[in-house]
Amino acid sequence: MAKGDTLRNQWLRLYFLGAAMPSIADNAASSPFTNHVIALHTADPGSSGTQLTNETAYGGYSRKTLPRNTAGWTVAGNSVSPAVDLDFDLCTGSPGPPITHWSVSRGGGMIDYSGPLVTPITLSAGQIPRLKATSTIQEL
Repeated sequence: MAKGDTLRNQWLRLYFLGAAMPSIADNAASSPFTNHVIALHTADPGSSGTQLTNETAYGGYSRKTLPRNTAGWTVAGNSVSPAVDLDFDLCTGSPGPPITHWSVSRGGGMIDYSGPLVTPITLSAGQIPRLKATSTIQEL
């Protein structure tokens, strides 16, 4: 069963921006999460994977966070994008296979959303991988 466009948009706004879903959900939990954890992957982590699944392991890599608000995310229609380009740590060596996917978690490594990069990132030592603000994940 498909979701309506309004519900998809409201869900993305709740999850990524902390905005209430009228008559359904609000952000009044005693300690709602405030940051999303972003990971980079060298292949699709799949719907049952974790952020460790196919996660890049280049020298110097670490996951990054984006705030759960409009400073971190842009929601338009049924898709979400980082509000700004997100630079990861400098590749200090062992670049490994190209980075093809990214994922979003509330922490703990469980993937809530993932998607492919429009253009895979082929790293070399001394390069900083960047998740562009034009990267999107769609709510289907």
